[in-house]
Amino acid sequence: MARGDGLLTHDLLPGEKGPQDACGVFGVWAPGEDVAKLTYYGLYALQHRGQESAGIATSDGKRLLVYKDMGLVSQVFDERSLASLKGYLAIGHCRYSTTGGSTWENAQPTLGGHDDGTVALAHNGNLINSAELRDLVEERSPAGSAHLGELRRGNTTDTALVTALLADDPDRSLEARAQEVLPLLKGAFCFVFMDEHTLYAARDPQGIRPLVLGRLDRGWVVASETAALDIVGASFIREVEPGEMIAVDEDGLRSSRFAEAAPKGCVFEYVYLARPDTTINDRVVHEARVEMGRVLAREHPVNADLVIPPPESGTPAAIGYAQESGIPYGQGLVKNAYVGRTFIQPSQTIRQLGIRLKLNPLREVIRGKRLVVVDDSIVRGNTQRALVRMLREAGAAEVHVRISSPPVRWPCFYGIDFATRAELIATGIGVEEVCRSIGADSLGYISLAGMIEATDQRADRLCTACFTGNYPVPLPAEDRLGKGVLELELPVDVVAEAVARP
Repeated sequence: MARGDGLLTHDLLPGEKGPQDACGVFGVWAPGEDVAKLTYYGLYALQHRGQESAGIATSDGKRLLVYKDMGLVSQVFDERSLASLKGYLAIGHCRYSTTGGSTWENAQPTLGGHDDGTVALAHNGNLINSAELRDLVEERSPAGSAHLGELRRGNTTDTALVTALLADDPDRSLEARAQEVLPLLKGAFCFVFMDEHTLYAARDPQGIRPLVLGRLDRGWVVASETAALDIVGASFIREVEPGEMIAVDEDGLRSSRFAEAAPKGCVFEYVYLARPDTTINDRVVHEARVEMGRVLAREHPVNADLVIPPPESGTPAAIGYAQESGIPYGQGLVKNAYVGRTFIQPSQTIRQLGIRLKLNPLREVIRGKRLVVVDDSIVRGNTQRALVRMLREAGAAEVHVRISSPPVRWPCFYGIDFATRAELIATGIGVEEVCRSIGADSLGYISLAGMIEATDQRADRLCTACFTGNYPVPLPAEDRLGKGVLELELPVDVVAEAVARP
């Protein structure tokens, strides 16, 4: 996973792609505050959720402006660009692409509307009925319709489709149109959207991705994670409920329902996606990860001398494993904190050195030791294979790998871009075969029940599809799925990502 400097990362091998995040969204309504800067800092706290592009939309009550570009939040915005974004309400987005490629045209927030009203929209998640929505947009709108907005300019995201649907009836309020459109959407979505006067937020009926509501002295904030509330000084009020839409304007905050709640929060948020200092459903993510490590130690004990994580993704679980097992926790690997999401491709020589670009072993710590290496997941297995090899070359006597999530065997269609099913190392083979493949002395995955127990959530309120193949929102036909399903210049059957159903 490519993340910014100093953040969690699976991106330890040149060219190796780990599980890619959903996006981050932020919205604020706060007259008298510098809403563009509040949004900038909110997105900065959410940078781990997407590093491909970033954008902010603001309104002063008369005019809605959008500024967006490719790159990290700190690369896209500076004092000058933020100063141009004036107003009292704003939304922001940092993107990882799940539907539609990583291009400038697909950056968010998306913009649409008519002369008498504009809508800007930012989306975290992924819709599974994008092809159906595209057909609906084409049915409702002649090709030259002005409200098609960014679809006319080459945007190929599900977000642009929703924006077009929200903008297709200038005679009705945005709130009324949203109440009609939101029930048509299937999959995972957390929206923040706005017109010139009102901030809106909505969460899918399953609540697959997190979305929280916070209070400022002079306004309201919505964000993907509580960590973004913390950074702007907002107090946490509650989570936006599954199936709920919130509106904030000069009359205050109001809530309405567009669907009955059927909670299925993503368990992988607790395992890996969310920041450790975020709270989801009253459970601090760091505490959940430490507890996963404790459960892992009980389920898969081993005689060893030292517990180490690959920095920093496995750190909380490694701490928990060490606490429960009594084996000392140590730092056996040093990460180069300044190798983030590099756009400079390594030379062939450096590429052959592989993982050493970002990690270096502490040989004096490792030499002669029996190691327990605790990480949060194995996707393709290439990173763990390279890591085990590096530790053996540094003199480790034994390398035992422990994973704080079960084997990932199924792709996610709700906002995480795992490898395809054919690329997932655990597809069709057992734990012993995976162990041999990565070259470890032993391998242990936490049980599904143990992982769920550590989250403090009810099993029937969690989505575990990437581990079990049980998708809470039924999937459409294979040719209507996939990251490229809206890339209209290609036939759908060429770009759709196949999924084998259990």
